[in-house]
Amino acid sequence: MAIQKAEFVRQAAAGLGVLHSPVRPLESRPMPSKLLFLPGASGNTAFWKPVSELLDLPAVRVFCGWPGFGSTPAEPGVRGIDDLVARVVAEIDRPTALLAQSMGGVIALRAALQRPQLVTHLVLTVTSGGVDLTNLGAEDWRSSFFESNPTVPRWFAEPQPDLAPELSSVLAPTLLLWGDADPISPVAVGRRLAQVLPRSSLHVIAGGSHDLANAKAITVAPLIDQHLRSA
Repeated sequence: MAIQKAEFVRQAAAGLGVLHSPVRPLESRPMPSKLLFLPGASGNTAFWKPVSELLDLPAVRVFCGWPGFGSTPAEPGVRGIDDLVARVVAEIDRPTALLAQSMGGVIALRAALQRPQLVTHLVLTVTSGGVDLTNLGAEDWRSSFFESNPTVPRWFAEPQPDLAPELSSVLAPTLLLWGDADPISPVAVGRRLAQVLPRSSLHVIAGGSHDLANAKAITVAPLIDQHLRSA
């Protein structure tokens, strides 16, 4: 069904919804020689490994951790999201694709804005920020998360600025992966990102929840492989 205001086209087949944004004509992007995997608030560095093992693309794989989160030791110099963004930016030393889970997507978007010539592709799964979530139906995950993870730095859940006015300048083709059973980042969030990212496509995975990139790795890996090979 056409959404005339945004000039989007949505298709649905076999439980997979696809929303394409108009693609801005640009010079071809190289295939990435490095894949940088970013976790969400859990800091789980193994989260992306099932997908990584299923990808055929020959590229260096780097699994990032957030200091003070999960199994990654805290570092005195890391005191906020800006410091995490700086760490990711420092890793982008060649044509690089960023694959990011949940709040890691906010960091990936900020890194892409800082390294537009080296970030070749973005894969954002159930991103829970980067745009104004008001009226998008997102569940507030913070209190229950901190009850389960009392040692995680509280600054990670501080409100982040709305990046929407800047996202039209993101040149990297962006694959948005969402599930239709995720209360933390509902499909409306993915649709909002699809509206503001000029080279994006949104795929909605039937039955997918907030852990879909891990739990449904067999489903999403072919989509990611195809995306990373696209110009």
